[in-house]
Formats: sequence, C-alpha cells, structure tokens
Amino acid sequence: MPLYTQEQINTLAAKIKDVRFGMFSTAGEDEQISSRPLTAQQIDNEGNLWFFTSDEADFAGDLERHPGVNVSFSNPAESLYLSVAGRAYLLKDRAKARELWNPTVRGWFPGGLDDPHLALIRVRIQSAEYWDAGAGKMKQLFQLARAALSGRGPSQTGRHTTICL
Repeated sequence: MPLYTQEQINTLAAKIKDVRFGMFSTAGEDEQISSRPLTAQQIDNEGNLWFFTSDEADFAGDLERHPGVNVSFSNPAESLYLSVAGRAYLLKDRAKARELWNPTVRGWFPGGLDDPHLALIRVRIQSAEYWDAGAGKMKQLFQLARAALSGRGPSQTGRHTTICL
C-alpha cells in the first residue's frame, strides 16, 4: 500500500512544472557521484518521474549498477528548491515515449520515435524534500536586513517539507 497521496504527487508536479530542468545525479562504477541536467517530462499519478535520454549516454550503464538517484530542481526567482530521491530504471517503452514526445525532444533525437537509442528513465520517487520560502523578494530582503541590524539570525521564512512516497 503506497504511503503517498495523490495530493502529495500533485504538489510535487506543480512545483517542478515551471522548473523543468533538474540536475540528475547518479553514482558511477567507482561510486563517484556525477550530475547532468535533464528535462523532467512528467510526474505520473503513481509517483514516477520521467525523462528522455539516450541508451548511449555515459551514465546509462550506471543506472543498472546503482539505481539510487537524486534529482534536484531550483527556481531561485521563486525561492523554491526541491530534491527528489528514488530508484531509476532505463526503459525502451515506445508507447510511453509517444505519450511524452514533444517537439523539443526531436533536437536530441532527430530520428524521432524511431531513433534506435531513444530511451526513457523512470524514477520511482521514494522521497522528496522542498524548501519554499513563499515570501516575495522584498519581504525576504527586509527580514535579512532586520536580522543584520538586530544582530540575530533571520527568522525562518517559508517552509521545509519532506514527503515519503
């Protein structure tokens, strides 16, 4: 039985929909962590995060050996920071690729859906954390200035939330 609610999934989806690019981090053969930008295509109703990739990408083989991944998203203009941890699977799912296909993807895969190296990454989200200041820039600057003048640290603005899926 899942520990998440549809509302939690919808909240995550809403927070990353305007960010789109996430830093996708994997562990290599030597256990060294590396990251690269990938475009999130969807968070589905079951709590899976989907990406397009090439099965020839340097990190594609890492997913089988070390499926634990992290994807971090940030939108500094909105004071939003989100970190997603999960298990990644490299898939050749033509139906799902067709569902997620958009013109931007063609730039990476000129052969379209028939490109032999077109693959998907499905990240089964296990947990997510986000920091959302929720306050406008002026309010944040005011709070920082007040803290500097008073000699006390700034009060906590916004919220930090952890979701376990």
